Amino acid sequence: MRRYAEKGTPMTKPAPLGLSPSFGFGDRIGLATSGHVRALRESGGGIEPIFAQQSIREMTRTNRSAQQVMEDALQGASLAGYEGAQGADADHLKTTQDVDETAAAGFVFFTIDPSEHVDTQADGYGEDELRRRFGRLADVGWIRTYIGRVVKLATGTNFELTEEACIRTGVKYGAAVNHAIAMARHIDATMRNRGSDYEIELSVDETPQPTTPAEHYIIAHRCLNDGMKLVSLAPRFIGDFEKGVDYRGDLGAFERSLADHAAIAGLLGPYKLSLHSGSDKLSVYGLLADYTEGLFHVKTAGTSYLEALRVASRHDEAMFRRIIDFARQRYEKDKATYHVSATLPSAPPAAEVSDVGTLEDLYLERWANVPLGRGFTAPGRQILHCTFGSVLTDGQLRGELVDLLRTHAATYEELLTEHFGRHLQALRAGM
Repeated sequence: MRRYAEKGTPMTKPAPLGLSPSFGFGDRIGLATSGHVRALRESGGGIEPIFAQQSIREMTRTNRSAQQVMEDALQGASLAGYEGAQGADADHLKTTQDVDETAAAGFVFFTIDPSEHVDTQADGYGEDELRRRFGRLADVGWIRTYIGRVVKLATGTNFELTEEACIRTGVKYGAAVNHAIAMARHIDATMRNRGSDYEIELSVDETPQPTTPAEHYIIAHRCLNDGMKLVSLAPRFIGDFEKGVDYRGDLGAFERSLADHAAIAGLLGPYKLSLHSGSDKLSVYGLLADYTEGLFHVKTAGTSYLEALRVASRHDEAMFRRIIDFARQRYEKDKATYHVSATLPSAPPAAEVSDVGTLEDLYLERWANVPLGRGFTAPGRQILHCTFGSVLTDGQLRGELVDLLRTHAATYEELLTEHFGRHLQALRAGM
C-alpha cells in the first residue's frame, strides 16, 4: 500500500518502474507536482507516476535545465508527502549529449527519439526507387534476416515479412534503428559508469503514417536482439493524436490496430505500449489499458501548463486575455513542430468575447457536461498549447504567471487534481 506523509517527506530517488502501468506528468513550469500527487492519491492507485518528465525540446523552449526539472519534481513530490515509487523520464533524446546531461541529473527512463533518421517518404517509393535507396544505405543488411518470416499473433492476425516489406522497412527505419541501438549502447555505458539502473523507451510515433505490425515487429525484435533494455515502445497509432484535444479518428480501427500492437509487444517482450501526446485522449484510455492488460505508459506534457492558464482565467482575467493575444501572435510560427489542426479563425480574439467564462470555454473548455470517456475539443487549446515556449520565455508574462500560481496554489492544485483524476480514472476503468 502506497503511503503519503503530511509534509516534508524525504525525497524518493527515481528508479526504473519496469512493467508496472505508468503515467508521465509533464510540468513545464515546475509548480504542478502537488496537484499530480493529489490526483494520483485520489484516483485509487495502481498506476506508477513519473513526475520528472521533460524533453530536450521543452527544456530549450522554457530555458530550464535537466537538473532544474528534476529538482522541481522531487521537491514538489516531497512537499506533497509522496513516498512511493517514481520514475524520471528524459524524453525525446536525439543525441548522446542529451543522454549525458539527463543522466547526470538523475533521470533513469530514457526515451530515444530517432525520428530524424526516418525516411518518411518510403511508403510512396516504387520498387526500383526503393531498391536504389536500400542499396545506398550503410549497415542495414540485417533487415534481410527477416525475409520470409511468418508472424502469428494471438489476435488471429498473421503476416509474412516479404522481401518487399522488409526492404521498405529498411529504407524507412533502418538508419533510425541503427541510431537507436547506438544511443542505447551509450545509455548502457553511461549508466553502468554511474552504477545506476535504467530503462529505455523507443519512440517511433513521430511519422505521418501509422506503424504497421510488420514494422513494429522488425524494429522491436532488432532492438531487443541487440540487448536494448526496452521497457516500452511508442508506435504511431492509427488516427490523429493532436496536441491538446481528444483522439480524432475511427475508434474501431484504432481498437483493431491496438490489439495487434499489444500482441506483438507480448510476443516479443513483454514490454509496455506507450501513448505519446496522451494529454486529454480519454476516449482511448480504456482500450489501451484493456488490450495491453495493464502494460502501458501514457505520456502527457502541456496539459498542466493549460491548467495553469485556467488559474489565470479564474483569478486574473486581464492576464489571461494578454496571454491569449500573445499566443495568437506567435501561433503560426510556434505550431511548426506540432501536430495540430486549429487555425486562428477557429477561435476568436479575446477582445471579441466579453464574458471570461465563455472565453475559458473557447480556449480551454471546462469539464462541465463532458462525459468521463471524452476529453477536450476546444481549438483554442491548441493555440495556447503550442505557444507555451514563447509565453514562458517572455520575462514579464512568465513572472506574472508564476507569481499568480504561487499566490493561488490551492486553485492550481484543485484544477490539476480534477483534470488528472479524469485521466487516471479513464485508464483504471480499462484495467
